[in-house]
Amino acid sequence: MPSMRSDLQRIARRAMRERGLLADFSPAELAEAQRLDRGVGPLDAATRDLRALAWASIDNDDSRDLDQLTVAEALPSGATRVLVAIADVDAKVQRDSVLDRHAATNTTSVYTDAQTFPMLPESLSTDLTSLNEGEERLALVIDIVVASDGQTEAADGQVYRAVVVNKAKLAYNAVAAWLDGAGAPPPKVTAVAGLADNLRLQDQVAQALRRRRLEHGALELETLEPHAVFDGDHVSDLRLERHNRAKQLIEDFMVAANITTAAFLEQRRFPSLRRVLRSPERWQRIVELAATYGAQLPAQPDAPALEAFLTERRGLDPDRFPDLSLAVVKLLGRGEYAVETPGGGSEHFGLAVRDYTHSTAPNRRFPDLVTQRLVKAALADRPPPYGLVDLSALAKHCTEAEDAAAKVERAVRKSAAALLLATRIGDTFDGFVTGASPKGTWVRVLNPPVEGRLVRGFEGLDVGDRVTVVLEHTDPERGFIDFSRRA
Repeated sequence: MPSMRSDLQRIARRAMRERGLLADFSPAELAEAQRLDRGVGPLDAATRDLRALAWASIDNDDSRDLDQLTVAEALPSGATRVLVAIADVDAKVQRDSVLDRHAATNTTSVYTDAQTFPMLPESLSTDLTSLNEGEERLALVIDIVVASDGQTEAADGQVYRAVVVNKAKLAYNAVAAWLDGAGAPPPKVTAVAGLADNLRLQDQVAQALRRRRLEHGALELETLEPHAVFDGDHVSDLRLERHNRAKQLIEDFMVAANITTAAFLEQRRFPSLRRVLRSPERWQRIVELAATYGAQLPAQPDAPALEAFLTERRGLDPDRFPDLSLAVVKLLGRGEYAVETPGGGSEHFGLAVRDYTHSTAPNRRFPDLVTQRLVKAALADRPPPYGLVDLSALAKHCTEAEDAAAKVERAVRKSAAALLLATRIGDTFDGFVTGASPKGTWVRVLNPPVEGRLVRGFEGLDVGDRVTVVLEHTDPERGFIDFSRRA
């Protein structure tokens, strides 16, 4: 009899195919990956030697595709110099190679509970182009000066090529526990001279960056994504991955790095791919949702006002805040890729920043690899490697493929949840409405944290409404979980 794990793997592969994504690498792609040289090659005069710095990576416990390293330096002025090293994936993956064409088809790595479908073969993404501990790697370094109040001048940031070495591969949860005072420093931190102090300095700078963004209306949302926990090959539970201080540190540095990269391309009069979240699709419903909590939001979209409301709710009811966050995320709508020409200006509503590009994860996102090629061309005083027509087509395709990848990940999560709930037909659950449209009404129950369709009793409900439901049916093969509203 097939195991739950193998069932989910089969479901995941089918979902990839149905959404036009490649689940496997061809023999030609694998052969090209095997032919790649392991070394960094001879360094030219423009490539800086930064191997001696106390670089470290912080990522998920099981991450092997390491895209970024960070390090900081206190300056006499009271400001801090933050360096973010991004893996130079373009050094190994040439444009229009068979590997590049595979990456351009999927545009992203797809992470499911059953298995990961990497954008690049693991011999690259977890080895040759991954910033692995103790390995010399080529990188693009984004050099940012942050004032004590978190202010940065993106136009003053620098971008340059370098060779780096990761001194410590660290994990979010252990670093966060230490920074919060709830645990000892990870052994790899204490093993590297000066790393503990450097990470505390990075944390201090990241908090200043975050405070400044929040003052300007950045939305501090916290959604819960359950992941299957396996006992052998059996799904035994769903685990929630929560945001923590170490994740925030990396997130804040990556936002700053992406803004600096966008400014660099603008200064060089290069076009770029931008990630944008335009005006919320259903602001009026967000206003109505806030009113149910006794809060009043402006009639027109206003990020600072929304963040003030969310901050208040986080303080008053932290346990239920993720539920409210998920409802707001649904109502804000999804971001998209767009082409920005020199002299333009785009805004990311949710981050409260202007001129935002994706540049910090080229092992796992194709738009970041495109941005890397643009940056390297600008550094070498070469013309842009992509024209406006090419970038426009890429923006549309990357948005569609990223949406497809998200649907694959969601489908596998739903199948895992359906497997877990298969023995609980007739049980009652508390939840809230996460989607309401002519296509259907959706509910996320709180324990276990799963989402399903409301097949009866959905009349008059809208996103954010609380509801008690009864589990009617599950179909793990199709990921269906059906609830009815309890009378």
